[in-house]
Amino acid sequence: MARPPAARSAKARFAEAGLTGARSVAARFAGVHLTAARSDRGSATIWSVGAIAVLCVVFGIVLALGQAVVVRHRAAGGADLAALAAADHWADGPAVACARAEGVARDQGARLVRCAMVGEISDVTAAAGRGPFTAEVRARAGPAGPVTSQAPLPPESQKAPRPGGPAASGAPVPGSLGGPTPLARSALR
Repeated sequence: MARPPAARSAKARFAEAGLTGARSVAARFAGVHLTAARSDRGSATIWSVGAIAVLCVVFGIVLALGQAVVVRHRAAGGADLAALAAADHWADGPAVACARAEGVARDQGARLVRCAMVGEISDVTAAAGRGPFTAEVRARAGPAGPVTSQAPLPPESQKAPRPGGPAASGAPVPGSLGGPTPLARSALR
């Protein structure tokens, strides 16, 4: 008849666990119960902590990129509006035009880095943000000059629409938002 597990000797238990020699003797004297199989107890906690750490790093990177985009847009908006303000006040002189541009840039949450006026054309650089999240954007504004580099429009595009064209038939015109005209709807009833 086999002995119950509690009645087995320590030597037999260590032999079953694969421990022989000095390790089993050291464990017996220390009163430690050694097992051959390693326990997985607590491994889910380690994996959870690791996953949470990775998610925190990813979340931090996404927040930093979002901040960089916001700063870039703030600098671009400030530079564009400051250039328009300076070009609008070119007749008052470069000092007044650049002072106006600086006020507009400040109202937009940006700071004016450079302002230059050449005739009616303003050339402005605005910056926004601090530290690693600093963005500088350059903008120019001035009156529109004559377009000489483009080819003239073809003669058929310069004509007025024909009276019997798509607009008169009640069909929607490409690029328009509505359907048939009210006149065409009343004619259908």
